[in-house]
Amino acid sequence: MPAAERTNIPSPDHADGPDQGPRTGPGEPSGPTDHAAPTSGDGAALLDELQSAVGKYVVLPSEEALTAVTLWVATTHIQTALQHAPRLAIVSPTKGCGKSRVLDVLHETVHQPMMTVNISTAVVYRVIGKNPPTLLVDEADTIFGPKAGDKEDLRGLLNAGHQRNRPAWRISGPEHKPTPYPTFAMAALAGIGDLPDTIMDRAVVLRMQKRKTGEKVASFRLRDSVPELNVLRDKLAAWLGPLRSEAARMIPGMPVEDRAADTWEPLVIVADLAGGHWPARARAACVAMTRHEAVQDEQSSLKTRLLRDIHGIFEANGNPEALSTQDLVAALIQDADAPWAEHGTKGLNAYHLGNLLRDFGIGSANYRFEKGRQAKAYMRNRFLDAWARNCPDLVEVAPEHAPGTALARPAQGKPPAAPTGSLPIGPPGGGAGPKRTL
Repeated sequence: MPAAERTNIPSPDHADGPDQGPRTGPGEPSGPTDHAAPTSGDGAALLDELQSAVGKYVVLPSEEALTAVTLWVATTHIQTALQHAPRLAIVSPTKGCGKSRVLDVLHETVHQPMMTVNISTAVVYRVIGKNPPTLLVDEADTIFGPKAGDKEDLRGLLNAGHQRNRPAWRISGPEHKPTPYPTFAMAALAGIGDLPDTIMDRAVVLRMQKRKTGEKVASFRLRDSVPELNVLRDKLAAWLGPLRSEAARMIPGMPVEDRAADTWEPLVIVADLAGGHWPARARAACVAMTRHEAVQDEQSSLKTRLLRDIHGIFEANGNPEALSTQDLVAALIQDADAPWAEHGTKGLNAYHLGNLLRDFGIGSANYRFEKGRQAKAYMRNRFLDAWARNCPDLVEVAPEHAPGTALARPAQGKPPAAPTGSLPIGPPGGGAGPKRTL
């Protein structure tokens, strides 16, 4: 028997509630065809097979991440029985880290995939129903970036769709009647850089990196890879389809709480249905990956605080074109309400500042100030994109030369050059990073 506690839960009665009907969609296979249906006892072996297939084509950040992707794929096949639809956030610091290949594998294994790069909200509203597709969104950073513009409705839909019975109301039809559109659907979103907090908080997060030398994956070829993965898709549908009612009644013991529990519970349910080593493996992955994201959140909050504080320092100085590194560090440390005086072992220094800003693509360079003085400095215009993305309430425009304001100028009158050399990985002396203040 699956290692889970069970209780009776009434089925939701909204339009996006559970549905035991045909699993079909436009242009998609109607379900398993020529493959024998596995019994529930085969679940662990089937998940093992799926995990091997996923690991064959992509290098994921950890074994826990591979476990999570495997369970997420399987979960799409019983999403009509679930109370939450966990997002899968596939993010990386740069291109070429394997995000699109992950989506390729998902496309051939999940329930009724709907792959898109640029889709209108109206289309999504109309394809999500009692038996919703699995949304696969590439280049998600274009949806959530500062130039996304009219994508606000789509962001709201993706947030609401994490939980059942959160419809979007619109005026529809010739009689202009208020109409609820279901939003509940599982979604995988791939993009460069972190997605908005509201998405990340509802997601199993894969932080992809470029493959190391020696890390090999099989070539993804449509003629060979697609049939192989489709066989697994059909086996998953055959195994999990008859278990939807059982899955809807399960309340598994969870090692985390609150929204993390909401997000991971569907994956743990699948693991408990499979049995074997999967219940323990799923909970171990849940703990490890949620803890990792908690650390990332703390670091991200610190960096966002730094961006805001730097914005305030530029503003207090009349928004000059540049501030020297020395002056910027001194101003940060002098703020008694900020954590910078206790950052590291002896307070924030130039190295720490550069290290914290590196992920935003911001670096210092040699600049010539008035009276011929040259020093390492940070140009204000290098911060504009980071402010717009991470502090959207700080309205930014290109800096203008106000009369009487002394502007910093690049050395020799040339455009700013990228910093030369490289910085060490960790702070000098092996400092452990910022201290937390109470």
